[in-house]
Amino acid sequence: MNASIRQLKAFVVVAQTRSFAQACGLLHLSQPALSIAIRNLEQAVGGTLFVRTTRSIALSPEGEAFLPLAQRLLRDWDSAFGDLRELFGRQRGKLIVAAMPSFASSLLPEVLLAFHRQYPNINISVQDVVAENVVPMVREGRAELGVSFAPHAPGELQFEALFLDRFVAVLPREHELLRQRSLRWRQLQPYPFIALQQPSAIREQIEQFLREQSLQLPVRMESHQLATIGRMVAAGLGLSVVPALCTGPMEEMGNVCRRLSGPNISRAVGILTRRHHPLSAAAAAMRSALLTRFPPQKADAARV
Repeated sequence: MNASIRQLKAFVVVAQTRSFAQACGLLHLSQPALSIAIRNLEQAVGGTLFVRTTRSIALSPEGEAFLPLAQRLLRDWDSAFGDLRELFGRQRGKLIVAAMPSFASSLLPEVLLAFHRQYPNINISVQDVVAENVVPMVREGRAELGVSFAPHAPGELQFEALFLDRFVAVLPREHELLRQRSLRWRQLQPYPFIALQQPSAIREQIEQFLREQSLQLPVRMESHQLATIGRMVAAGLGLSVVPALCTGPMEEMGNVCRRLSGPNISRAVGILTRRHHPLSAAAAAMRSALLTRFPPQKADAARV
């Protein structure tokens, strides 16, 4: 038989008051109920905890040794429930979010700011990893929530669309194509192109689109990082095509972005979570913050 929290509380109060009558009042128990609780506890631990006489009650040697342990157990119990209430109340906690860099460096900070104002004691770790790595991080539980493009095969993952992201052309300042406010893919063909290296979902999507349009872009240079591509474009080494999410960072590097008109590539960006795995209170609050910033009813329009 295992001792219960109720029995431990009864033992501690009787030990502190040295009076069954007084303990009954403090515990809101009848004397028979309190006696049964103490007797069951003694049976559970295998010995007598109190020495009773007709006029007094005292702790046995074993009871004296057990009292500080019982008090510590009750403190730990109360502390554990206090911690749990704070977690459910989002008063504190820790959350790991995996987000592709184009989102993490552009739109996520304003979501984090609103979240932090509401839940200042929740610690957030942002893992800004390439879009291809967001899926395994969420699937394996290394991040409770992710933000990335819609996966081709979600499997055990749940995807909630936030918005559609389209592609834009990135050109260095003073480029001759900047005389136009929007460009067509065909207009990019005569110029050196800077592409993301394989494997890259963005690179594959662009190449598939070009094949469908019977177009080719002459790749002069490649890089794994969009930031490096932006610096290459700014240096005048060529032009590139990136998700519209990257517009801000690209322009901060001194580039100019132009909308690509006519047929274009669009891809849903959204929240990734694991199916059949309930979210922690902190993760649920972050999901709510993202959905508030990007209302689902507007998920068919890019918001960059």
